[in-house]
Order: sequence, then structure tokens, then C-alpha cells
Amino acid sequence: MELWYTEFQTKGVGITCKTKKTYHTEKTQFQEMALIETEQFGRMLVLDGTVQTTIEDEFVYHEMITHVPLFTHNNPKKALVVGGGDGGAIREILKHPSIEKAVLCEIDGRVVELCREYLPEISCALSDSRADVQIADGIKYVQEHKNEFDVIMVDSTDPVGPAVGLFAVDFYRAIYESLKEDGIFVAQTESPFFHKELIKGVYRDVKSVFPIARLYTCAIPTYPSGYWSFTMGSKKYDPIETDTSKIPELDTKYYCADVHKAAFALPRFAAELVK
Repeated sequence: MELWYTEFQTKGVGITCKTKKTYHTEKTQFQEMALIETEQFGRMLVLDGTVQTTIEDEFVYHEMITHVPLFTHNNPKKALVVGGGDGGAIREILKHPSIEKAVLCEIDGRVVELCREYLPEISCALSDSRADVQIADGIKYVQEHKNEFDVIMVDSTDPVGPAVGLFAVDFYRAIYESLKEDGIFVAQTESPFFHKELIKGVYRDVKSVFPIARLYTCAIPTYPSGYWSFTMGSKKYDPIETDTSKIPELDTKYYCADVHKAAFALPRFAAELVK
């Protein structure tokens, strides 16, 4: 008998994966959590029925949410990841030799524990001496830390449940205050195909707080539509003006100097969302 897992991404669209094994299911204080083995994408983390990451395509998301802002900044030393309990963003951040400290602030400690156990390829850097794992409310953490970080990445789930506040303009203002004078902020902002109004709203709010706002995109097979966006707010540095010739080679699978530049070249329908 074949078993398949389906995520309904909209009322009329879903992604279905043939499964080989269920490693773990649990209802935590915050969400439903599952770790399954799929035939096409390997081990998959699912939260509240939504695919968060898979072994086969996780590198795209984690590389793009981190290296784009880190290479836009001149000299990042301290970074914060809000959410991102799988640890993938921390792994990528710590590839940068200038980084002295990378803080992970995840509200659900069980996500961190499960990923340490079942997704060691992704969570491997959480034991690094430069990594600081905080199990706490990311909104409160940001509010309590002023003028502290060079780069802040909001690696959140979809804007439901405990993540709703991570898509609010008040949170973006708190992030602005938490960043140093030349700091940069990035958030994942869903699919330009399926979440147009969300992207418009986030971009408008970020632009009202930061002097520089940019949208960039990439391809992630297991995320809704396969086409994903990130919104950046920057106090000083414009990612479009980054001298990509100075970006060194890193141990990456997706991100590179050419991709950094190309990510900001939006198709017309996506560019219309941020006019």
C-alpha cells in the first residue's frame, strides 16, 4: 500500500509526496509537528500541515535568506535569526568568517530538539561556539535588544498562529531599533503567485520603516508555487549596488555572486507588487 502526504497550499492547489516512513508526530504547546521520510525529497519537517523544510531542497531557502543580506552588509559580526528552529540559517551564517555571534531565537523548543535528532545535516551548526540558541518569543527578544545586530533574518512559518505578529509593521519598527546604524533585515514573504496581497502589505510596511526596501526571489520546489520571495529592509546598504565581483566562493549549492545580482531582477508581475 502506498502512502502519500498532501499539503493544501491554497483552496485549489496542493503538493503531494509519496512517503516511506513517519519518524515522529507531536502536538507541542504551539503547533502540530511531524517528521516524515518522502521518496522525492527525503526527510521533511511539517508544522501545522505545512512543509517547512526538506533534506533535498532546504539549501535554497537557507542560503538565500542569509547570504544575500550578509554579503550586502560591509562587515557583519552579529546576526539574529527569529524562528528558524531547524538551524539551517545558523549553519549558513557561520560560513562567514566575520561573524562573531549568531543568535537563534525560536519560540518552540521542541522544533529545535526534533531537528537536532532527525535533521542533523541542517541543525549541525547549533553546537558551534558562536551559536547562541534562545528558546523565547522572537518579538519580545527583538524589543529587548536595541542597537545590537548587524543583520536580522526573520525565518518564520506562514503568517498564522504564533507567527502572525512577525508580519506586523510594529515588529519591523522594533527590528529597526534592534539593528545597528547600518543594519539589514530580511524576512521570508511567501509566494508572488499565491500571496500577492501579503507581499504588497509587507513591502509597504518595510518601506515605511527603512530607507531602502527590496524584494528578491528564488526557486524552492516544495514551497507553494515553487517561486518564493524575501523582503529586505536596509538602513544604509542597497543590495542592488553590492559589488558582486568581491563576493568570495562559499560552500553553497544555490547562492553565488551571479545569483545575488539575478535575485533582484523581478519578472514584471512580481515587480508590479512592489511599485
